[in-house]
Amino acid sequence: MAVRRDYGQFCGLAGGLNVVGERWTLLIVRELLIGPARFNDMIENLVGIGPNLLADRLRTLVSHGVVEQVPVPGDGRGRLYQLTALGEELRAPVLGLAKWGMGFLEPSDSAVVRAEWGFLAVQAMIVPDQIPAVDETYEFDVGQDVFTIDVRAGAVTFSRTAAVTPTLRITCEPDVFIRIGARMLTPFDAIAGGDVKIEGPADAIHRCTRMLGLVS
Repeated sequence: MAVRRDYGQFCGLAGGLNVVGERWTLLIVRELLIGPARFNDMIENLVGIGPNLLADRLRTLVSHGVVEQVPVPGDGRGRLYQLTALGEELRAPVLGLAKWGMGFLEPSDSAVVRAEWGFLAVQAMIVPDQIPAVDETYEFDVGQDVFTIDVRAGAVTFSRTAAVTPTLRITCEPDVFIRIGARMLTPFDAIAGGDVKIEGPADAIHRCTRMLGLVS
């Protein structure tokens, strides 16, 4: 096992980086923010990490109480990795970093894209003071996956399920959300070019796009 970095500074940022500052660690956290995952699933989704390095990073996260192993329902020998309550506290800073990082993305035909990353991108794009006062539900059909944003009493929740009666249904491919969030593609151009299809009333479309910071 490699020697752990320790900045030797009595500072919260340095202390946090001692735990999550190694290469690949925050991407592992990203995968577990999407949901619990098996070791082999993470290897498949984190192309290039290698099993030994993934095992090493997971040991570090487990030892610091950020990640835990739990049994797989119905599989006596299977194990899932999931974030602990302490690990879940990384959601806001990781989403904030993801939103900030969208400004550094560049067009690429070879970069890997997953629907779940689009799901996190949308969460990162939420503008808190633009959350609608109206209760409504937005369903996103992203590639083969479906997720939902539910607005109730000024609060937003996310789920990886289809809505029973969505106010809006937005359909697109995974990379489109990220390209829009990175300002590589405007919502108008995406709709006009057929990259995004929206079903629902115009006023709800406006509320949703304002909440995602896509229009002023």
